[in-house]
Amino acid sequence: MSLINVTNLTFGYDGSYDNIFENVSFQLDTDWKLGFTGRNGRGKTTFLNLLTGKYEYRGTISAQVNFEYFPFAVTNPEEYTIDVIETVYPDYLQWQVMRELSLLQVAEEVLYRPFATLSHGEQTKVLLATLFLKENSFLLIDEPTNHLDMQARKLVSDYLRTKHGFILVSHDRAFLDNCIDHILSINKTNIEIQKGNFSSWWENKRLQDNFELAENEKLRKDITRLSAAAKRTAGWSDNVETTKFGTRNSGIKPDKGYIGHKSAKMMKRSKAIEARQQAAIEDKSRLLKNIESSERLKISQLNFHADRFVEFSNVAIFYGEKTACENVSFTIERGDRLALCGKNGSGKSSLIKLICGADLTYTGTFSKASQLKISYVSQDTAHLSGSLSDYAAANNIDESLFKAILRKLDFSRVQFEKDMSDFSGGQKKKVLIARSLCEQAHLHIWDEPLNFIDVISRMQIEALLFEYAPTILFVEHDTAFCNNIATKTVEL
Repeated sequence: MSLINVTNLTFGYDGSYDNIFENVSFQLDTDWKLGFTGRNGRGKTTFLNLLTGKYEYRGTISAQVNFEYFPFAVTNPEEYTIDVIETVYPDYLQWQVMRELSLLQVAEEVLYRPFATLSHGEQTKVLLATLFLKENSFLLIDEPTNHLDMQARKLVSDYLRTKHGFILVSHDRAFLDNCIDHILSINKTNIEIQKGNFSSWWENKRLQDNFELAENEKLRKDITRLSAAAKRTAGWSDNVETTKFGTRNSGIKPDKGYIGHKSAKMMKRSKAIEARQQAAIEDKSRLLKNIESSERLKISQLNFHADRFVEFSNVAIFYGEKTACENVSFTIERGDRLALCGKNGSGKSSLIKLICGADLTYTGTFSKASQLKISYVSQDTAHLSGSLSDYAAANNIDESLFKAILRKLDFSRVQFEKDMSDFSGGQKKKVLIARSLCEQAHLHIWDEPLNFIDVISRMQIEALLFEYAPTILFVEHDTAFCNNIATKTVEL
């Protein structure tokens, strides 16, 4: 066991408006299975890069371990997988590699295939197994679940549960709960560490948020009372001060010294109340510091003339001689929230392409209601560049509503001035989802919409789908999201 000490860490990117970290200090134990959570853009990947020495920073980071970053950059993916492993860890022993791969249910034959021919899941498993073989290393595992199907996520999560000495960035609640024993969270104004899994951290946060909300309500009432008292007291002192000059034709000469003294005392009291009021306002500004904004989002779905939107009956889709899927039968009806599940390569994306109008070869019966308007969110975000305003105009959506949704998904106003190509992966996915929510559609089709998106935003999107009940077909490997949202499930 050893400690990683972070002391007075301060860092901001060149040209940035503000620092990502400001005088941050905390300690980590290298034996921990540490989950790392926080809103998109808060600096999780940046912090991992600081640990590996990628950027210069102020403050100190001291550790007696070597940091290994996942995903490891494979410079020549055409090499055999066994050669890639040797590049990552030249001192590996074959039996150790096979032991780790067997735990992850990876067949030995993948070692003698080009790395590029492996699936995303196989690549993830091979690199994780290799990195964990390194001695005196602390793994920095950055979002390993992206593009992994549910079965692969469960295998990787079970594997990580047998290990220790890592930081795991993931937004999959079930994945985190299964394999971590501590949480490191980047909040709005601080960084905190708690023992336990994601669910225990979230429950503690919910209790703390409720406490702060109750305190804020009491403080708000107190400020209202103090404001009224200060106003009355200021009025009293003013009224007393005017009596120094007496009333017209009263014939009574006032005692200006006494009245001035009384007025000064009243003014002093008024100032004291004003000071109390200001102190209360400052206290209020310190409250709610870590309550995440999670306002409700609004979706406007078009009414449709029919109850049944799409129907598949014994459908098989082909690419040349290859069968993408077969014997597929299901319907999408008004109000359905249909989860399309199955391993990667089982044909989910092919079915979506067919619904969206792609010219694919298929057998069986497929029908789609005429004049059905579809809003589609793809897996790919690489095409996003330019300004948000131009993107809204190009997609013929209301820019004000588009940006309001992004604000509710934790975009700062500064973010609106940036080029989309500079956004994080999660921020780019939020752009696609916000666009979809602005589009007038009968059916929403989202293909792995939650990749890179933070947990709190996932919960917001869940609440939206519950409240407005749009008709939606989605592919998503986040078990908690599927369990919470789906009214129907189709397993391929």
